[in-house]
Amino acid sequence: MTVIRLLLVDDDPLVRAGLSFMMGGADDIEIVGEAADGSEVAALVDRTRPDVVLMDIRMPNVDGLTATEQLRARKDAPQVVVLTTFHADDQVLRALRAGAAGFVLKDTPPTEILAAVRRVAAGDPVLSPTVTRQLMAHAAGSALDTRRSGARTRIATLNDREREVAVAVGQGRANAEIATQLFMSVATVKTHVSRILAKLDLNNRVQIALLTYDAGLLEEDGH
Repeated sequence: MTVIRLLLVDDDPLVRAGLSFMMGGADDIEIVGEAADGSEVAALVDRTRPDVVLMDIRMPNVDGLTATEQLRARKDAPQVVVLTTFHADDQVLRALRAGAAGFVLKDTPPTEILAAVRRVAAGDPVLSPTVTRQLMAHAAGSALDTRRSGARTRIATLNDREREVAVAVGQGRANAEIATQLFMSVATVKTHVSRILAKLDLNNRVQIALLTYDAGLLEEDGH
């Protein structure tokens, strides 16, 4: 059994205690450290080498957004899942663009938070298609024209097959669904996703989804 090394970051000691109690009871999760502010994250990551960081957004000194941006800019950075009290929030969107693998609400049932950490550790984003569409719709009125031009320039570097895979990722489809839709193996889908990430200099599938939205590709495909 692979044990997931988890770092908890939240300025509320009661929240940290609750998360530690809940997550620490799972056989496949090890709590390797706790931080009360984003300013503590870099040193803790260097010392504890977590696989996943569960990061609060709102903290008094260095917030979770800044900490996520700094962390994901590092080589071999751990995955980040942001904690929030809002379902659709510009700050959440910024965290996803910075490279967070997804987000969970603070009132999410414990079993779902555990599942989210496990999914992220396995390389899957923690965003359902419904939540992805909510976030994208929330961002629609903010400098969309400027983003669209830049996004289309970047998407143009993909070949036709990679573009099809990128759109499917943007639709929230899992690898197996994409394989069925595009008549290819799951291994081939994974290869295409890896190439898309490398070509576009992205961190994860969430950023692919956001870029396809910015480029208007989901609108063209009726989503």
